Amino acid sequence: MRELRDRFHQEIAKVVIGQTAAIDALLAAALVGGHILLEGVPGTAKTLLARAAARALGLSFSRAQFTPDMLPSDLTGTVTLRGGDLVFRPGPVFANLLLADEINRTPPKTQAALLESMAEGQVTVDGVSHLLPQPFIVAATQNPIEYEGTYPLPEAQLDRFLMKIEMGYPSAEDELALLRLDRDGLMPATLGDVGAVTSAEDLLANRQSVAATTIHEDVLNYLSSVIRRTRQLPSVELGASPRAGVHLLAASRSIAWLAGREFVTPDDVSRIAPAVLRHRILIRPEAELERYSAEDAIKAAIASVPVPR
Repeated sequence: MRELRDRFHQEIAKVVIGQTAAIDALLAAALVGGHILLEGVPGTAKTLLARAAARALGLSFSRAQFTPDMLPSDLTGTVTLRGGDLVFRPGPVFANLLLADEINRTPPKTQAALLESMAEGQVTVDGVSHLLPQPFIVAATQNPIEYEGTYPLPEAQLDRFLMKIEMGYPSAEDELALLRLDRDGLMPATLGDVGAVTSAEDLLANRQSVAATTIHEDVLNYLSSVIRRTRQLPSVELGASPRAGVHLLAASRSIAWLAGREFVTPDDVSRIAPAVLRHRILIRPEAELERYSAEDAIKAAIASVPVPR
């Protein structure tokens, strides 16, 4: 519970300074089998965080650099002829934690192959389905600034991500601490010192404990009302889906469990709601011209729903 979160933060802090929200989100996602989208300009430790998180969670790790010429088989694997037999050679998707780097730079056909792995926990190659190792977590990254030569993720794929975390620049104190880290070339010399605080088997076992975290009917109604309210706001073209409600419930249970509680509070729901909902809400063009954002819509939805006592 709380001890796991504290130890996880201690290990990640050996190489990543700050970025508390992203670290918490990765751990919360791992505990419920969710996927996470990390958005930030280059150099904000997105890749490094994923590598360190895999080590701290005791998970196998692989990285796929998404490019415009990437084929689905580059991700899922291929069938080759060896010694007269057809042999399946697994692609980088066969890992507990897959870093999908710059996911919006690859064509929709390859994105669809990733979507199958995220939704089904398996990939299909030459008509044969192959199960992925469990737990299976996708940590995808994208740059919010560069749009030339990109393929924006469709709503169906965005909705598969449990959370979207915006990784910004560090504070002045964090940036100084970052510069003080010992380095082996350009990489932190302490990356090899990041130790495992849990294992794949323990993560799967802990999922049952997280799922058993109780939520009072009043809090459940509060959560549902927030989701429904996002669809009723006049500035919103597409509100949160029913899947968004399921994901918000799972994420709320996860952060409550990590806080050492066996029940979900309204504060858990409102605190994690922006991360769970920000990538699922589409704002009307006329509202965007007024600089109204998904964050504003989420705040308005939460503010308009009475908090249960």
